[in-house]
Amino acid sequence: MPVITLYFSRLARLMGRRIPRERIVSTLPFLGLDIEEEASDHISVEYSPNRPDFSTDYGVAAGLEGLLGIKTGIPVLKIKKGIDSIRVEPSVGRVRPFIVAIEALNGRLDDETIRQMIAMQEDLHNGIGRRRKKASIGIHDLEKIKFPLVYGTVERNHKFVPLGSNDTMSVSEILANTETGKAYGHLLEDSKKVLAIMDHEKNTISLPPIINSKLTEVTTRTKNLLVEVTALDKIIAEDTLSIIAQMLQKGGFKISSVRISGARNSTPLLSPRKMLLDPALVSGVLGLDISPSEMMRSLKKSRLDAKMRGRQILCTIPRYRTDLSSPIDLVEEVMLGYGIADISPTIPKAGSAGQKNRVTAALGATGEIMVGLGYQEVMNFSLVGRKEQYELPGRDASGALPVADSKTQEHEILRDAILPGLVDTLSRNIHESYPQNIFETGIVFLKGSPVSEETHLACVSAHNDANFTEIKSVLQAILKSGFGMTCTTKVSHNPMFLEGRTADVLVAGRRIGVVGEISEHLLSSYKMRVPAAGFEINLSGLIF
Repeated sequence: MPVITLYFSRLARLMGRRIPRERIVSTLPFLGLDIEEEASDHISVEYSPNRPDFSTDYGVAAGLEGLLGIKTGIPVLKIKKGIDSIRVEPSVGRVRPFIVAIEALNGRLDDETIRQMIAMQEDLHNGIGRRRKKASIGIHDLEKIKFPLVYGTVERNHKFVPLGSNDTMSVSEILANTETGKAYGHLLEDSKKVLAIMDHEKNTISLPPIINSKLTEVTTRTKNLLVEVTALDKIIAEDTLSIIAQMLQKGGFKISSVRISGARNSTPLLSPRKMLLDPALVSGVLGLDISPSEMMRSLKKSRLDAKMRGRQILCTIPRYRTDLSSPIDLVEEVMLGYGIADISPTIPKAGSAGQKNRVTAALGATGEIMVGLGYQEVMNFSLVGRKEQYELPGRDASGALPVADSKTQEHEILRDAILPGLVDTLSRNIHESYPQNIFETGIVFLKGSPVSEETHLACVSAHNDANFTEIKSVLQAILKSGFGMTCTTKVSHNPMFLEGRTADVLVAGRRIGVVGEISEHLLSSYKMRVPAAGFEINLSGLIF
């Protein structure tokens, strides 16, 4: 998990008072921060990726202020209506359709603030942004920019001076010769045109999601900033922007809006959210006999706002708290604000001893066998995207199970197969060495009344000599060693696999899965340059 270094002198300045060092050190774990290193002038802590607002000492200081009672309630994000604008061209619609932005004015930057800002930017890239695939951030010196801006596309022979260089380079040269170009160029795929943000004088401001222009480089002399976020999803873009805006406001900048227009885009509001909390849920989960007023005081110490609405508590949640999605999350905030140290543990009345059930034990043994065969276990989400699950593999989507109110296209349906996700995992590691052998055991969901669940095992092997014979031998080994069974195979057709190199897997005459060599079409769709073979079998009938 990411680590941040906190200097005690900076925390004192940010909180407006000097708190005894021992009290800060003892309070940090109750913010969910794990202490990695402690020195006389600083402390290094590890924070959970679901709290990206802790990626700088500004966010940690705000959290400490609440628990220490210095400031409570929601930190209000004040955004003044600005006059500058960005126009979005239709050409970005199929690539990275959304952009949001703010201006941060009249601030001061020192070397440590710039270092933390860059670290926060990369942590957001790797977390919410999924290594820039879902969102990327540009932070610029506002004084170097002539508005209005245009977010559109340019040819690969388009030239400008990229950040970190003094030489004019074409887009193709940037992708081939710069560190960030090599690391993230694959996100542009093979498109002839690439994304670009241009100012009114045709100066290149940024090449999302790769690199900014040297023209707008931020230094300690910079007083005014432009922050822009481009993304596949508008909600993700606004979540990311809100975290940065809150940090900059805490750092002394005045925040101003940037008007966004064109191609499904609009100016972000970054408004707080509302959520109702039943006091009975808090008492039942925490086992605390406390009044609603005490619960509200605890929520305010967690930097939320709360007031009674009838018999429930209406909570106001700042936009940057992307981790709070349901009432049970608010119960945790009550616990943190109340004080974990003040909650006395109790011993359960049940006297029975727990043990693994048969299914868990069997899955554990299966995993150990796969590891022994040279495979590495991965764990993917059960919520996946249609593109990964059906479109790229060419699978029939009639069995798709969409979820209500999905916030992103990458997590919009329940998976009915594991193997597509494994191929997607391989595609994210094409720059790593081969062979790559991975497996996963997990639940898949099948359409019906009611929806049914099955436990599947899937694996895939990718290297220059991957073939049907190799993967079938792995299949036979796992069935023999794990379940004392043998299987037969029968030639079949499956769009994920090569024609003539695909077979159904049969145990005692019953079909339990499929095995084969991954199709060239699927491999090329994911830009994979080595052959791959895999199988997926239903374990439900074998271990239940």
